[in-house]
Amino acid sequence: MVEQDTIKLLRECDAGIKMGVKSIHDVYDHVKSNKMRECLNACKDEHDELDKELQQLLGKYHDEGKDPNPMAKGMSWMKTTMKLGMDDSDNTIADLMTDGCDMGIKSLNRYLNEYKAADEVSKDICKRLIKLEEKLRKQMQEYL
Repeated sequence: MVEQDTIKLLRECDAGIKMGVKSIHDVYDHVKSNKMRECLNACKDEHDELDKELQQLLGKYHDEGKDPNPMAKGMSWMKTTMKLGMDDSDNTIADLMTDGCDMGIKSLNRYLNEYKAADEVSKDICKRLIKLEEKLRKQMQEYL
């Protein structure tokens, strides 16, 4: 049970990291503020660092990880495209990123509760990912 929950939690973290990095990529070219651009770059770099640890653990379990849900990915892209098409301000970007962070935090906490038997290393990665999302959400507040 421990190994199964561990793998499942790692997979969800993998999908979450991929979704977060993709979301940053989707808005990046529209960012006007250098400070916001720096925040997004730093967040992406922190996601990439966490992803390296995550991939090592997945490799240890001989698991490929998980891509984000195609429906969620498509809906996110559509929402981003539509909102930026109407108003490509930093305010709109902050709104989109805040919504994405909120969804990520909610999902990751749900998975932490669902996969209670996961090992502590995997839980720690999930908690660190949640903290990254909370940090970005807070940084985006000044642009709302």
